[in-house]
Amino acid sequence: MLESVGRLTGVPWAKQGPAFLVGLGHGATHWMAAFFYLLLPFIAKDIGLSYTDAGLLVSIFHLSSLVANFGSGLMVDITGRRIVFQVVSLIVGGAALLAFGLVREFLVLTVLVILLGASNNLWHPPAIAFLSDRYPGNRGYALSVHALCANLGDTIAPLAVGALLLILTWQGTAVIGAAPVFLVTLIFALCLFKSDQPDRTGPTNRLDFRHYLAQVGGIARDRTILGLCLMSAMRNIAQNGLYVFLPLYLINELGSGPLWMGITMTALQIGGLVAAPVAGAWSDRIGRRPVVLAGLTTTTIVIAAMTFAQNDIVLVVAVSLLGFALFAVRPVIHSWMMDLVPREIAGSATSILFGTQALLTMIMMPVGGLIADHYGLHMVFYCLAGTILLANLIVYWLPANRQ
Repeated sequence: MLESVGRLTGVPWAKQGPAFLVGLGHGATHWMAAFFYLLLPFIAKDIGLSYTDAGLLVSIFHLSSLVANFGSGLMVDITGRRIVFQVVSLIVGGAALLAFGLVREFLVLTVLVILLGASNNLWHPPAIAFLSDRYPGNRGYALSVHALCANLGDTIAPLAVGALLLILTWQGTAVIGAAPVFLVTLIFALCLFKSDQPDRTGPTNRLDFRHYLAQVGGIARDRTILGLCLMSAMRNIAQNGLYVFLPLYLINELGSGPLWMGITMTALQIGGLVAAPVAGAWSDRIGRRPVVLAGLTTTTIVIAAMTFAQNDIVLVVAVSLLGFALFAVRPVIHSWMMDLVPREIAGSATSILFGTQALLTMIMMPVGGLIADHYGLHMVFYCLAGTILLANLIVYWLPANRQ
């Protein structure tokens, strides 16, 4: 059976260990972010935050992600160290989540949100650069494993949060949630730290550094790369909008309890668990563009239709279908970016991609909060569907002959 997996994916099973270890760490970063999003309705209710305040807190999360993202991409490409930055990401995020359980003051919570956001995007440049370099002929599959494990973290976290909130406060839930992060960090470091050798193709002297800056400037001016970044940001706005406003919709509009909230948010991720590896391997064979188009088109339709669901079971089914389409395209977009850039600046290219996502998401989350405060939460979902429609139009504009 394992040999069949190797034949289908193009990567022998014996060589897939590093991909799954990096994926495990990625799952831990998403576990932490999911705890923040899922605890947010209860934090808001406990300390009296409006929808706009909640959206602002999410914007702070993404602002810190933006800053950390650009710093890590530069350092990864200059030093060639990829594993050490991933370990730092996990330690900072785990410590921030643990500290969530020890404070209630809004300003202190804001500082912890900054650390949590920084850890989240500190991860991506070194991880994606590592996998892209390790599996150059199978980037779609390797990065789909990375995305699969992220979906796994996002899938388990809602159930864990929902169950823990039945017996604990949101603070106690945060403390318990930090424990698995430190365990994953230990496993990850023990298994991969010895392979963290500097990349000798990185810019090690002044002349090389000038060449590096010229390459980064080149990709920053490339219309295809900029279009890809903008499209990815539109998709990310919809993803994070669902993370923020779907739990608020379930708790405040539909009167769902914490456990049902957890089940619904888990349903969103289950589709991604199935779709990510299929879409990644498929895109290695037929190209990135058609897979992205199919996923974004389905996402647009389902988000718009979801607000008409009056039955809890129908809503869960719709959310599952939404997750299947929305998360299928994530590893394909990352692979598309890696196809377009030189390997020696893969970390910085990832920073540009995730930086664009963080910047636009940071701007749009408070806007979503304002829309919810003035027009109702259902209007937010129509706006999210509109952003995915824009992403579709951008994909149509991207050249078909570059993957």
